[in-house]
Order: sequence, then structure tokens, then C-alpha cells
Amino acid sequence: MAKEAIPIPIGIVLDLNSSIGSMSNSCIWMAYQDFYERHPHYKTRLALQTRDSRDNVVTAASVAQELLNEKVHAIIGPQTSEQAWFVIELGSKAQVPVISFSATSPSLSSTQKPYFIRAARDDSSQVEAIAAIVQGNGWREIIPIYEDTEYGNGLNPYLNDAFVKIGTRVPYRSVISPGSGGAEISNELKKLKLMSTKVFLVHMSTDLGCKVFLAAKKEGMMTIGYAWIVTEGLSAEVDPMVLKCIGTMQGVLGVRPSPKHTKRLDNFKERYGNTVTIFGLWAYDSVWALAKAVEKVWGENVTATLHNTILATKFHGLSGNFHLVKGQLEPSILEVFNVVEQTERSIGNWMPERGLSKLEQPKWPGNTTEPPAKLRIGIPPTNSVNEFKKFLNFSFDVFFEVLKVLPFPLHYELLPFEKHGETAGTYDELLMQIKEKKYDAVVGDVTIVAKRSEYVDFTMPFSESGVAMLVLAKHDERQNIWIFLKPFSWDLWLTTGAAFIFTGFIVWFFEHRSNTEFRGTPKNQIGMALWFSFSTLVFAHREKVENKWSRFVLIIWFFVVLIITQSYTASLASILTVQKLQPQFMDVEEIKTNNFFVGYHKDSFVKGLLIEKLGFNESKLKGYHGPEAYQQALSLGSNNGGVAAVFDEIVFINLFLMKYGCKKYQIVGPTYKTDGFAFAFPRNSPLVPYFSRSILNVTENKTTFDGIKKKYFSRDVISEDPSTRMAFRSTNLTLKSFGGLFIIILFTSFLAVMVHLFKFMHSKWTARDFQRSLSEMMTELAKHFNKEECSLHPPQIMEEGSLDPDGTNYQSIIHNEEDLRQL
Repeated sequence: MAKEAIPIPIGIVLDLNSSIGSMSNSCIWMAYQDFYERHPHYKTRLALQTRDSRDNVVTAASVAQELLNEKVHAIIGPQTSEQAWFVIELGSKAQVPVISFSATSPSLSSTQKPYFIRAARDDSSQVEAIAAIVQGNGWREIIPIYEDTEYGNGLNPYLNDAFVKIGTRVPYRSVISPGSGGAEISNELKKLKLMSTKVFLVHMSTDLGCKVFLAAKKEGMMTIGYAWIVTEGLSAEVDPMVLKCIGTMQGVLGVRPSPKHTKRLDNFKERYGNTVTIFGLWAYDSVWALAKAVEKVWGENVTATLHNTILATKFHGLSGNFHLVKGQLEPSILEVFNVVEQTERSIGNWMPERGLSKLEQPKWPGNTTEPPAKLRIGIPPTNSVNEFKKFLNFSFDVFFEVLKVLPFPLHYELLPFEKHGETAGTYDELLMQIKEKKYDAVVGDVTIVAKRSEYVDFTMPFSESGVAMLVLAKHDERQNIWIFLKPFSWDLWLTTGAAFIFTGFIVWFFEHRSNTEFRGTPKNQIGMALWFSFSTLVFAHREKVENKWSRFVLIIWFFVVLIITQSYTASLASILTVQKLQPQFMDVEEIKTNNFFVGYHKDSFVKGLLIEKLGFNESKLKGYHGPEAYQQALSLGSNNGGVAAVFDEIVFINLFLMKYGCKKYQIVGPTYKTDGFAFAFPRNSPLVPYFSRSILNVTENKTTFDGIKKKYFSRDVISEDPSTRMAFRSTNLTLKSFGGLFIIILFTSFLAVMVHLFKFMHSKWTARDFQRSLSEMMTELAKHFNKEECSLHPPQIMEEGSLDPDGTNYQSIIHNEEDLRQL
């Protein structure tokens, strides 16, 4: 130091026994020596006073207070973010700048603590680069592993925001105490190993990070299928870890600041050694910045102006441009490196303006170039050779098209759900493998069912679905000699016949007292009533009705007859003219009533639908694979070892009909709708919305989607074919079809009878008659009702020998009052 140089006391707080502390202390003294060799004329000299914090927060605060008591004008350090909190508080009270080159937690901010200067970049500056790596590899889930310190916890909010932005989920966070031993760390990693996520982000200090990777290798987590990323705090220390544990980090990716290579930097590394890290360079530049600022403010109030002068200082240092923005170094280029064979290899970089460059092919854990963290996709067995395999292959092609429109690459492997070449279980058991974390997804002809959604999440369906019943068809009904009976069901035939008889006797009731055509012997009267009613069917009755109530009833009856005859004619014409196959069974209830066996698609959800929704007894169900088995079972029939009907999804039934034709088999009954076919993922999987949007893009692209369908199907088997649904409707008209008409005729007839009886009783009986017993009244009523009533124009009483108006000479007819009453 020159005699005229004025010493300016500066404090240094470091953990001298740590790798970073020891390296940084050496860099600080080298910076001191280099600066004043280059600036020998400066009037000031930094008087460095170093204190060891011994990796202890209390000690760091204590030695910092000691330095402040000795009137230092600035403090370089402390080393960790936890220590910085306390030292910054002390510096702020004393208005002494605290310059840290290694306290990188984003929770430390110059806006909150003005006297805190970070001669480094905070950890949040690397978050976008890490997110770009995750997104570029198509990883939808990642688990952060970080130390439970201010440094470890401070980055979490920034990582969360970055991962949400790219659609990557954080299903779990592994927090490890700095004092954890190998056994504790191994137990935590065993938990992680059981999870489906195989991508990990390690954010911790060197010593703890070394323990984690040693334990990870021991647990078999540094092998094929895993991916590891380390943040700046650990990646900056890779080289110094060579002798400790870098051998356990094969395949790890890391990001770290990338200082521009200069001759000056190369010379410095030759002097110090290639093991110097970015923290050592930042420590070096911190001394230069402080020395420049001290010289500039000398002669003024150093304590008052030094802080602002440091913030305004700019120069080109070993780490790059030293330019503080908002109290910390401005963001710069980050290097992406890959640990390979005891060293690291640069494979790309990230720039704030351009983002992530195209990375070179990394070597992943297990010394492989195969992408890690592949999506383990379970698929139904593909060894089937029947027609149903077409739809399975169709679903695979849809999946491959969906992958093309995903906004990120997806690394996957297809794992057939089989054992010894045969299926390993039902589709429900296949989907259960997702819940048990054996598969990360299931792709194939998987139907969305409410019960399944309890343990998996489905994407948007890529095709329609529904369950229907398939039965054998009968012979052509037109060859049946009793086909004329087919238009009406038996209950309708019987009800219609009863209505004819009922109407005939209602008309007889009204007419037989006043209309001679409805009188005679009981046999003749019954015959006339039946003849008259059935002749109205073709409007061929010749008898004239005289009673107004008869006319009222007949008006309604003719309306009913017209509708019935026209409906019969239309139905019969349809049966005779339309080519229509008739199923052997019309509905589920008919099969259940007859206790027949039914078949279903084995290993599918259809069995549960038959038992739980349709009420079939499990003992009456038979599972089959493929259309050949369906054909044989239906041909045998329920009584010969086969089944009366087969239940399956519309897609597979249509495939069956494409092979065996619609002339021998029919789809009958209602369609039991499902939500369609889709891909399955774990609950709350971040991949579901991406796949759903991509499925919509594929299915709405008619050129692409129709091309896939035509590749496997000669016609559209995905949508319900209306031509196969004719048999859903009953082939004959039932009583329900005309129930309203019969109610009308019954009501009107009853009303007319009641009114007629009331008038008859009122005209024939006096008040005295009503005092008799009920039996006497009914006997009298029947007696009067059976008598013939006088005609509407009673005969004239003539004198003997008088002439009839038409000139006929009648003998004298004398009627007394009793004779008239007898008439």
C-alpha cells in the first residue's frame, strides 16, 4: 500500500470451511491484489477484515455486528440467504451497504432492504430456462426436491408460476432438512420412487445435494427412465464435487450463468484453477466494484454516498458486465449442461431475448440417449385377429394423430396388458393399473363409464358409444298364413271385438222398444245387435235407427271405427310391402321373463350394465370374444348351449353386422347410451386438457378423421346406423295406441244410457212407485222396458166402415182406454 493511500475498513463475512467460502475468500484477495496492481495511483485502499461465520446464522450476525462496531464502511457477504437476513437488518440500521455475491434467494429484495446489494443474480432468473427445458421435453409433471431453508423455499413461488404457465403439474414437493442424514434422505427418496412422476428438480446447496444424489443412486433412481435437473446453486458447484459425488450424477441436466470466455478470464482460471465457479467470479467482481466506488466518493461523506455509488458502478468484470439493476446484476445468458463421465458438457443455452436454443442430444441417467420419463401407456392386447381388432387399431391411429397436434413432444412406450400372450384381465382391471401407478395412461377402445371415472380421468371422447341388443331375425312374415292378424296385438284384437259387441247392445238398448227391427225373440234380438255392430265396420248396416241417443252413440262409434280400420289397413300394407326382418325377441323383458341366457363382450363393462342396470341374473350371462363367438352362440340359441341375445356396444355390433349381414341378425330394443370412447389418465393429470383439445382438432378435421375411418371400415360403424334400428319399433299396434278412443266410446255410451234411464223412469213411475222395494222396482222396470213402445205417430181411431186415407176399407176397430194402454 502506498504511503499516501488511505485505508477504508471493509468487513468480509464468509463460511471459511465451506467450499464456496474458501474459494470466494481466495478470489476476494486475488481481486484485491489485481485491482491495486492495475490502479497503483488510487488514493484509497480497501482494508479487508475477514470474519468466519462458521455456517451459523447467530455467528454471522455476531461477527457482522462486531465489524459494524469497528466502523466498517461496507460488508461483503454473508454467504447464505439465511445469514443475509440478519446481517442486512444490522447494515440497514447502521446505513452500511451489505454486498452479497451468493445470497440468491428471491425473497431477499433491495426494494425492501435498500442497503442490500446483490452482486449476483437471484434464483428466479433461472426459472424460465428450467421451464423451457421441461416444456421442450414434454414433461407434464415434475417434483421439486429442495432444502428447508430460506434459500430452498424462496424459489417455490416462482417455480409454481412458471410450471402453471407451461401446463406442468407439481404433484408433490420433497422438502429435506439441511441436517438430514443418509437414512432420512433415503426414506424420502423411497416415497418418490413409488410415485408415477420420474422427473425431479433439485434446488439445494452443494453438501446436501451430494447426499441426495448418493442416496438416489443407492435407491436405483439414477437409471433409465428418470430425469434430474439441478438449479444454479448446485450446478455452479459441479466441478468442485468431482471428488465427492459427481460420479452419482450421470445424466443430470443443469443451468448456470455462462460468463463470456475472455483472455482475462482464462488467465485467471490458470492462476486459480479450473475449479473456480461463478460465485468466485462474482466475489472477485464485488471487490472491484467496491474499490472503484470507494475511490470515487473519497473526500465526501463515504457512509452517506457509498451505497448509491456502488449501485451506479459499471465495468466489464470476470463474470461479464457488472451492471446492477434494482440492486442486483441484470439477467444474462444461462448455460445448459449435461453431466457425462465425471465432467459436464455444454449442450445449449438460454437467453432472455430468445429463450432456449436447440439442445444437443443429452446423455440421460443410465447412459442412454433414449428420452427419460416416458409415458407408460397401457393398451389392450393386440393379438386378436377378429373383426373387433379393427376398432382397436382405429383408436390407436386416432391417438397417433393426436400426438401430432399436441403442443409439445410426448415420449411414450406402449405396454400391452397381457400375460403369457393372453389378456391379463378386464378393461376395468386395465384402467385400475393407472390408479396403482403401473401405467401413466391407457389408450384403446376404452369406454367412458361413471364407475371408472372414480379412479381415472377421461379425455374428450373421440367417438360415440352405446350398448344395444343383438338377436336372430325371423323368417319373412309375408309367408305367414296368419299375417292378417299381425297389424294388431292380441289385447287390441280382443278389446276391439268387445267394443263392437258393447256398441251393438247399446244400440239395441235404445232401439228395441221403438224400432220393430230390433224386436222379436231373444235369439233374434241378440243376432240383430251383433249383426248391426259388426256391419258398422264397413258401414254396411241397413237398419234405420230412430232413437236420438242411438244416433249420438253411433256418431262417436263411427269415428272410432274409421280410425281403427284406417290404422289396420296402413299397418298391414306396411307389413306386406316393406322388406323388414322381424327379430325373435322384441325387448329385454321378454328375454328375462323366459329366463333365457344372454351374451356380452367379455372383459368389458357391459356385464356390469346387464346386472346393475337391466337386472339380469349373473348366472344367465355368458362372456364371448369376437364376432365368431357371437355368431355361434346366437345360432345355437339359449336352449342349446348358446344365448337368446348378445349385448355389446354399437360399434362392435355394427362390425358384426358388416361381417355376417343384416338379413339374419337384428338390433332391437333401446340403445343404452354411454359417453363414448376416450383415453384414460390418472386423476387430475395435466395431460387431459391437452389431449382433449387435440382430440377435438383431429375429429373436427374431416379429411383426417374420415381418412382414418375409411382405412378400417367400409361404412361408418361409429355412428348409429338408422337402417339397423327399424326393429326397435314394435311390428304391431297395441292397446295403448287406441286406449283413448275406447275410453271415449265407453264414457259416451254410459252417459247416454244414464240419461235415457232417468227419462224412462221419470215418465213411467209416480212418487208412490218409488216407495216400493228395490227388487220390485227392478222387476217393474224390466217389465215396462221389454214392452213395445207406441210409434212416434199413434194410429187414428176410426168409425166402423170408415175409409183409410189411402182408400182402404177397414172393419170397425173400437179401442177403449184399456186397449190403448195395452198397445
